[in-house]
Amino acid sequence: MQVKINSNDVASVHDRPNDQTKPPYSASGHPFSCRPPRHAELVVACALAAGLFNGSALAQTVNISDQKSSTADESTKRTVQSKRAPAGRSDEIRKTRAARFGGRLAPAQATIPQADKFAKFESLRIKGLEVNLPGPADTVVQDKGGARSALAEIGIGYIAWTQNTYVNNLLPNAAKSTIANQLYSGQNPTFYTLSYMMVTYDLSRYGIPDGQIIVGTEQQSWTWQPGGPDRWGINTIAYYQTFFDRKIELKVGYLMNSYELAGTVVGGNPGANVFGPSSNVLYQGGMNFAPAPTPTLNLTYHFDDRLYNKVSLQRSTSPDGVFAHITTNPTGLNWSTTNAGILLLDESGYRNGAAPGLPETWLRAGVGFNNSHYTNLAYPTQPRADENSLYYVAADRQLWQCDARETASRGIYGGFSVMGVPPDLNKVSQYYEVRLYAKGLFDRRPSDQISLVATDTVWSNFAVDAAAAKGNLVHRDAKAISGTYTAHLGPGIYASIGLTYIDHPTSITYTPQIGHALNFSASTSIFF
Repeated sequence: MQVKINSNDVASVHDRPNDQTKPPYSASGHPFSCRPPRHAELVVACALAAGLFNGSALAQTVNISDQKSSTADESTKRTVQSKRAPAGRSDEIRKTRAARFGGRLAPAQATIPQADKFAKFESLRIKGLEVNLPGPADTVVQDKGGARSALAEIGIGYIAWTQNTYVNNLLPNAAKSTIANQLYSGQNPTFYTLSYMMVTYDLSRYGIPDGQIIVGTEQQSWTWQPGGPDRWGINTIAYYQTFFDRKIELKVGYLMNSYELAGTVVGGNPGANVFGPSSNVLYQGGMNFAPAPTPTLNLTYHFDDRLYNKVSLQRSTSPDGVFAHITTNPTGLNWSTTNAGILLLDESGYRNGAAPGLPETWLRAGVGFNNSHYTNLAYPTQPRADENSLYYVAADRQLWQCDARETASRGIYGGFSVMGVPPDLNKVSQYYEVRLYAKGLFDRRPSDQISLVATDTVWSNFAVDAAAAKGNLVHRDAKAISGTYTAHLGPGIYASIGLTYIDHPTSITYTPQIGHALNFSASTSIFF
């Protein structure tokens, strides 16, 4: 279990006192055959992994339920689709680019035959996201009974999904407690469920380029409230369109930027990898996410098919943390939040999708400035007046292609993330993640995903020193390593199991009995 700092864990850090059919075997006779890309390149190493799985250790105290549920294998970043495909581009690249503005093609979907009957739904998939939500072909209901087709006729599309996760520390003498006194996800058996419903309306029928209205709702329920808390409300109310032959993308409304910036989910797949990494650093800095959407304007400029820059102007989430934000604004409809100001984010990146002999690559870096009123941890008794900032750098690179001709996105990947915020304003000041993951490694399981993630979450030296001065046992960082296997059991159905070792799963202070955790997690993601 990756030190998962669930979105809600972040809350806990701030809010709680001390976050065509193929043979089953390759020609070589092995269950899988991976061939290196034609051009060898430096592999992007990884940095720490915070488990999307809200029970992850760090999550234990920094649970940030980013709910980045990832499902299908993603091949490319939403790259600008030019009028003509560049010479030498493969069919796969063209298809990916064509699907770009209707929801990126996910790897899992590449293995599910996409009959022509599903092509008509592409323009109805949610636009403007960085994660890969599956298309109608990779859902349980698909187009049974013709209901999806009937809605498409009048310009309506939809996707719904649910994630259910169980987390439990397997180590003996782990100081089990009552749920009321639980300090981290998994200290006691912890269960949570996240459910989403999102509907789109196609405005391109009225001459608006790629125009779309998106409305979504999110419901979550936790046995351990600091990991949540329980809530039901909106996650998106948005308007989207493009300009100048898709050179510019505009998205405005109540948004969840955790799905649109930074790319914090392992493999970019929210439903298929419930244990993907999440970053509490971004939430502390004020970034909004599914349980805490805020008014936002996002503008993306595409220099070419691979190079882009995205600027986001959003109302910040509460400077008191995720838990405080959700409890005071559970529906997400409030226009303002106490002490919350404006967060300006800018991300630049380079992204190309996988093609035969061309490995997938995604490099991105971002900075943010927040004029909300934060409490200064060095001078906690002084009036709030300090503005916050954040930065992140991340990279993912396909290291090996298993089946370049048929599904180029299958293979082995490596990546890393580094994030930081000022230690005098944030309890978590630095985050490092290194990841190694594989998509469709086995010919008999072309849609499964395996991940190994290591993370280190560093606490603010001001917060640590203050806790030590009170005579508490303290630790300055929390390290974790996790392994997860996600199986694609059928159209729209994913199941994951994971094991995460965490050194110091609680926030800053601890007792000898809760100094370590070995969290077992099991999760299902079902898409409709």
